[in-house]
Amino acid sequence: MRYKTRFFLFFLAIVIFNLAANFAHPVTPTVIQELGLHDYMFGLALAAMMLTNFLLSPFWGKINTYISSRTSLLISCFGYGIAQLWFAYADSELMIVLARMFAGLFTGGAFVSFLTYIINLADPEDHARFLTYAATIKSVAGAFGYLIGGFLGEVSVRLSFISQALLLMAVAVMFYLICLPDKSSEISGVSKRNFLKEANPFQAFADSRYFMTRAFVLLFLINIFTNFGNTGFDQAFNYYLKDVLSLSSSYNGIVKALVGLISFAANMTLCIWIINKTRVKRSMLIIVSACTVSALMVTLSSQIVIFIIFSVLVYAGYSVSVPVLQNMIAEKADNAQKNLVMGFFNSTQSLGSIAGSLLAGFIYSVHTRLPFFCVFLAYGLAASAALLYALRKEER
Repeated sequence: MRYKTRFFLFFLAIVIFNLAANFAHPVTPTVIQELGLHDYMFGLALAAMMLTNFLLSPFWGKINTYISSRTSLLISCFGYGIAQLWFAYADSELMIVLARMFAGLFTGGAFVSFLTYIINLADPEDHARFLTYAATIKSVAGAFGYLIGGFLGEVSVRLSFISQALLLMAVAVMFYLICLPDKSSEISGVSKRNFLKEANPFQAFADSRYFMTRAFVLLFLINIFTNFGNTGFDQAFNYYLKDVLSLSSSYNGIVKALVGLISFAANMTLCIWIINKTRVKRSMLIIVSACTVSALMVTLSSQIVIFIIFSVLVYAGYSVSVPVLQNMIAEKADNAQKNLVMGFFNSTQSLGSIAGSLLAGFIYSVHTRLPFFCVFLAYGLAASAALLYALRKEER
């Protein structure tokens, strides 16, 4: 199989994975309500998955050196499918949390393996372009996965889960047949102590002392607060549509599909223009400030149309901020420390998301609009960090 054909099929498989991975999200609020569970479960369930994702991602990154990315993708996608079948038939809070934690063991493996396979087997001149493809596919295909899952949920909630599980298991085999082996070492030659140290998720934080400056502190604070805001908003928004507005899962899917189209257009045009043609630190301040104002309008709006419009703006603003912030951090890092710095970037991203999901779930029962107000505060803190970064003098 030719190089271009193989990578075309690889990206097609990533599209299918990201579609399937989002089938269950729009129907999860329905599951929680039908089972009569506490409102906080919508946040706790996702946080449980993201916690094990965070803890195991370094392990998957390390193990791919010894068993190859295609084997990791086979295991991860198949395991994720099994986890979603467990979630489909879970009937208590404990079972849902355990199912979500089990899913998190494998989702990290899939997303890490996408990147390691590209880095290991793509031509060097294709790295940046292929990594951009992977990020764009995740955003756009994920949004349309919401749409498909939402309409499947109109037929049957379990149909969304079962379709998701079967498609994930099928794409597991697809990855294994398409991808070439890319392991670079034999695990027999590595000591257990060194392996565990390199696979430690907290090692990125310990190693940050080698590169951390005041500039990086501000950039990583922006990263934490924007991911806190985005995840908290996403979880609260999904549940609010079902709980308060009494909208079916298909509406959630339609909104996410709209966000996906806007994000795709923005990432392909606005992001490139911002990075290449503007003073990026000032543009970042404008983007995060726009998210802050939009989150406030969501909190205060009393009309559904206004609520939806500003919700889409919050989502779109975050989508634009991610590649811009990632580029800012990569440009700031020394070449010898880029992997270390980007590892820390991913770790702080995960921590912000875990905290945002948990807080949104637990404060929703106090008042249904309170999570949106906390999102406003989180984006406000991100904007404050962006302002301090924009005003600072260059250290390099």
